[in-house]
Amino acid sequence: MSSGSDNASGSLGRRLRAARETAFVGREEELAAFNAALYGGGCSVLYVHGPGGIGKSALLRRFAHEAALAGRPVSMVDGSMVGSIVDGRTAEPSAAAFEAEAGPVLRDADAVLLVDDFERIQGLEGWLRERFLPRLPMGALVVIAGRYPPDLRWRADPGWAGALEVLPLRGLRAGDARALMDSSGTPAESREPLLAFAGGHPLALLLGAAVAVKDGGVGRRWTPDQGVVATLLDHLVGELPSAAHRRALEICAHAYTTTEDLLRAVLPQDAGTLFRWLRRLPFVESNSLGLFPHGVVREVLEADLRWRDPEGYAVMHDRIHAHLADRVRTASDADVPGAVAALLHLHRDNAAPAGFHGRHDEGEFREEALREEDVGTLLRVATAAEGAASAARAAFWAERRSAAFRLYRRAETGEPVAFSAWLRLAEPDEEELTADPLVARAWAHARATTPLRAGEHVAVGRQWVLPPYRGNSPVTDLIQWRVIGNCLRSERMAWSYIEMRHPDPAWVERLRRRYGMRDISERPWPGDDAYALFAHDWRAVPVRAWLERMSRLLVAGPAGGPSAATAELAVLSRAEFAEAVRKALRQVSRPDALAASPLTRTRLIAERAGQNPATALGDLLRQAIDDLREDPRAVKFHRALSVTFLHGAPTQELAAERLGLPFTTYRRHLTAGLERVCADLWHRELYGTGAPAYRPDL
Repeated sequence: MSSGSDNASGSLGRRLRAARETAFVGREEELAAFNAALYGGGCSVLYVHGPGGIGKSALLRRFAHEAALAGRPVSMVDGSMVGSIVDGRTAEPSAAAFEAEAGPVLRDADAVLLVDDFERIQGLEGWLRERFLPRLPMGALVVIAGRYPPDLRWRADPGWAGALEVLPLRGLRAGDARALMDSSGTPAESREPLLAFAGGHPLALLLGAAVAVKDGGVGRRWTPDQGVVATLLDHLVGELPSAAHRRALEICAHAYTTTEDLLRAVLPQDAGTLFRWLRRLPFVESNSLGLFPHGVVREVLEADLRWRDPEGYAVMHDRIHAHLADRVRTASDADVPGAVAALLHLHRDNAAPAGFHGRHDEGEFREEALREEDVGTLLRVATAAEGAASAARAAFWAERRSAAFRLYRRAETGEPVAFSAWLRLAEPDEEELTADPLVARAWAHARATTPLRAGEHVAVGRQWVLPPYRGNSPVTDLIQWRVIGNCLRSERMAWSYIEMRHPDPAWVERLRRRYGMRDISERPWPGDDAYALFAHDWRAVPVRAWLERMSRLLVAGPAGGPSAATAELAVLSRAEFAEAVRKALRQVSRPDALAASPLTRTRLIAERAGQNPATALGDLLRQAIDDLREDPRAVKFHRALSVTFLHGAPTQELAAERLGLPFTTYRRHLTAGLERVCADLWHRELYGTGAPAYRPDL
């Protein structure tokens, strides 16, 4: 037990006390609750809880100061010091040891007892509630501060309803955080980078400020050194029960939100037990999407794992990425934006929008399908956002393709703030080209670059956003997540085109470098504002390749992102493809010649990851010929192709002789076999190896 009045003699005690008082900022609500209790207008027990380093001890020191000013005797008990001494070591805390320290509060109605580090003696909580605290004289005040919230039995007991007040202690407000940095002498240019890293976490801010003062400032985006990381981990996380618990916490730090099924996908053993453990941690919060740690805890866990075990970090990232990518593909339509947000969170990097990976606010905006009665609202929003001409285009498409539209409202007020449309177009339509110059521009680009093949389509994304909500905002995030979800879930999409009005240069660069999209903008149409039009060929960089390039960004850094030299796939017409197959068959025994084939850069070979492209192409051609034996009607085609290309007949005449066929019959079989192989491989090129097998009518 220590007295609330500092008995230290000399200047050091006074200097420490003065420095702590100067560094104390904010906490007006907590101080108001304490003073209400102190002067008899509040509760008898205050229960303060929050994660390590959040400022509980500093708040208790201020409470002690306020109590001393009120003339109240103050006692303080440190949970880490409570316990009897056995063989020179502190044993488990006991009720007797606690009462020996805290006893004065039971004898004086004016006494104030402050209990710090209560998590160290959490086992005494039931005894404290049932046995110790009911013996307090009326007027005495007890403050308990620990990492964990009180047991629910406090709230379930009607007797404690007016006697207990629970104060969750959170990070400092932005203004208070800046005041804390001011008091520590942080250079002005370092304050925003430190705030971006630490948020309102006092310990993280003070450690960062100490580094900034020592080094004369920090960079635009500050990354803590390993000394700071280790200190924060000790205070925020502490010792963990096992390696599995540490891995579960690292998964929680890496993912946007963590559910039990995600944990099971990455860490199958004891996923349920580990999830229940995570949700009880004082620095882990929850919402409707799952669990997530406080921002600074996330940052230091990520930094520590990447430094300590880069290979383990990459393996964890890949497993989470695969699970979340699958979720995007299988989610219900309403859940697509949230699934995409979780996936893109893994791709965050230095270019991520401020606050993106810390944004867990739910329900600020909601997305709805367009209903007939919303069309008038669409026209009003489109007119206010982009003018009458753009509103006319919105009306045109709403009449033709109402299902393509989404409406975005403020959840609190129902105010409509934006619309988006995802126009899926299979072929040019003169009326559409005339009505919408943007769609005409998209079709012109597609036809001039790599035209559509049978069964393919283009998609054009349009949006109308009221001016106050443009730029980096939650509603534009929601629209972008919907667009990306559409791209990742579409079948047979050749090109996607995304329009951006009044483009933010940072987003233009982000779409180009981060998402691998081409800016094909031209001068604005007369009377229209500036716009940008971004295109992506999903045949050249299919979904899987796009996701892999994105995934490398976090693990490998900027050099591993979409700007790295990664060959795009060749997009061949059917005639070009068939000619390439015929040529490759003639060279099937020459790997050096196959290496130059454009087929090595097609989807066919890209899906055979891990093989040398020339070897993979040779294997694929042999397998395509061999597969013909499975169809009794095509066995004769198989024999003609096999003798000609696989068994080295020097001329077609000799091949016909070996088969015992008239030359004209052999030629007919060979031609039909080539057509069959070309058609089979073309089918795989268009639909992927997982599609149903090609079944021709012979």
